[in-house]
Amino acid sequence: MKNIDTITVDIIENALKNIKEEMDVTLFRSAMSPVIREQHDCFPMITDASGQMVVGNFGSHVPEVVNQFPEGIHKGDVIFVSDPYSCGGSISHVNDWMVILPIFSGEELVGYSSMFGHVMDVGGPVPSSMPVTATSIYGEGVRFPPVKLFEKGQLNESIIRIIKANTRTPMENYSDLMAIVASCRTAEKRVQELCERFGIDTYFGALEALLERTNTMMRELITNFLPTEPVSFEDYIDDDGLGNGPFKMKLTIWREGDHAYFDWTGTDKQSPGPINYYLSEPMFKMFIGSFLISVFDPAINFNDGFYDVLHIESPEGTLMRPVEPAALGCRTHALSRLFDVLSGALSINTPENSPAAGYGTSPYFIYSGYDQDGRYFNLMEVMYGGLPGRPIGDGLDGHSWWPAFVNIPTEYLETYYPLRVEYYRTGKDSGGAGMNRGGNCNEKLYTCLAKGTISIHDDRSTLQPWGINGGEPGGSSSKTLIRKDGTRQDLDSKVDNIEVEPGDQILFITGGSGGWGDPLERKPEQVCMDVKRELVSLEKAKESYGVVFDPSTLEIQREETVELRNQMRRQRGNLEAFNFGNRADVVKV
Repeated sequence: MKNIDTITVDIIENALKNIKEEMDVTLFRSAMSPVIREQHDCFPMITDASGQMVVGNFGSHVPEVVNQFPEGIHKGDVIFVSDPYSCGGSISHVNDWMVILPIFSGEELVGYSSMFGHVMDVGGPVPSSMPVTATSIYGEGVRFPPVKLFEKGQLNESIIRIIKANTRTPMENYSDLMAIVASCRTAEKRVQELCERFGIDTYFGALEALLERTNTMMRELITNFLPTEPVSFEDYIDDDGLGNGPFKMKLTIWREGDHAYFDWTGTDKQSPGPINYYLSEPMFKMFIGSFLISVFDPAINFNDGFYDVLHIESPEGTLMRPVEPAALGCRTHALSRLFDVLSGALSINTPENSPAAGYGTSPYFIYSGYDQDGRYFNLMEVMYGGLPGRPIGDGLDGHSWWPAFVNIPTEYLETYYPLRVEYYRTGKDSGGAGMNRGGNCNEKLYTCLAKGTISIHDDRSTLQPWGINGGEPGGSSSKTLIRKDGTRQDLDSKVDNIEVEPGDQILFITGGSGGWGDPLERKPEQVCMDVKRELVSLEKAKESYGVVFDPSTLEIQREETVELRNQMRRQRGNLEAFNFGNRADVVKV
């Protein structure tokens, strides 16, 4: 490859990052479903000619998909796929629709653009196509192996007809799919402009330099932060919605020189229900890289350049590598909990340098039916919870575990769906106490304005998010159906097709997160601010933080606080590195 100066590399790197952002903007302006348009549940990527991701959010799936076309890939082709088992788990359930578009400069292939997003409904027995009762992927909706949506520029109308015939939301799905294609075409145009500006050889040289740069920096991270002796950590998913569980996720990590090893041996067998997560090796490498880069050096460009220094062992037939046709629709519990397990494993030797556990899932609220004008509606909203207390500060309250995701505005919900949001607030005391407090959960109260059904996907209702380095565990999730006559009914964290009438309410409470460090080391002034902001109650301030207030003025009682804290230190004994809360009462070893 042509030698290239670092300034040119930096210019092309930032141009590619801007192209990735433009892909997002194009999609958000064009999609119709709120999960993509408002919550940004989508993941863009740009690769080199071999299919290695140069910029993006997910590891590259391109080579495995492209190799399934013996006739080759041509100008004007657009590949569409929604089957996790046909792309090595690069998408994790059938609601994720992925598009891959080859980019040519003149007659030369210079790379691929790709985007996938979560569409609202792909058929199956329940609205939004993620049935809790599914026992195989065949019961979760229509799935597409890799097919050419466009072939040499010509749209395959038969695919569109199949799509529209197998969804409750044909207009939204078609619009979302075309918006995903448009975002990939945006990247195509911009990459072609880069090749015209710098020349193809210079462009290729810059991509190679970016991959090598990330490889070098990741080797340094591995050497500096991973242990040479194997360490293991385990966490649990509550259940699979069919009465089975809890399910153990166990990870062992170590390094040999500047190569890192990650072994899922010891993880429970795959679930009968749909909580399995088909974790492709490139995908898990992406997660590891994302975590290490975010925690230790956010300046590193995230791409596939480090993949050769990561080595994965994921036994077949387990929760993290299920055998087809295992159900996958509720896989986000394992997907999100993966980060807690990875964080725990990295913290075994140095808990003071690692965060606690977060709410560890991706809660869904699904509401569908017919409004008063007879129009069908189908809402799927992704909910958020508490992010963990960290060495550098408190966890975030009511935040997505994936940083790019955002809330659906209440105004949007109330405009386009027959419901009213009575309140949307932070759940007091749900974040684990610590020197750095765990983030609090979300509490959202919906009033249904039309007859319909609701479904709920959540976890952490039984097992608490653990605290670290002396921090306390976070609060659990819960769901309550409040009938219009005032009758209250507790709901499981994973339920389908609960019938509701106008005036019925749903109280949706997500999980909190664990605290970091000794709660008695938290400055009384910080606890006072938490109390005034209604993040911590007076009772919690006294019981966990040892801070005493005048209840009428909320002024700190200094002498009483010092005396109480000294007493608590004498009585409590040594603090543990991990506080798993109620785990011993739930998990039978």
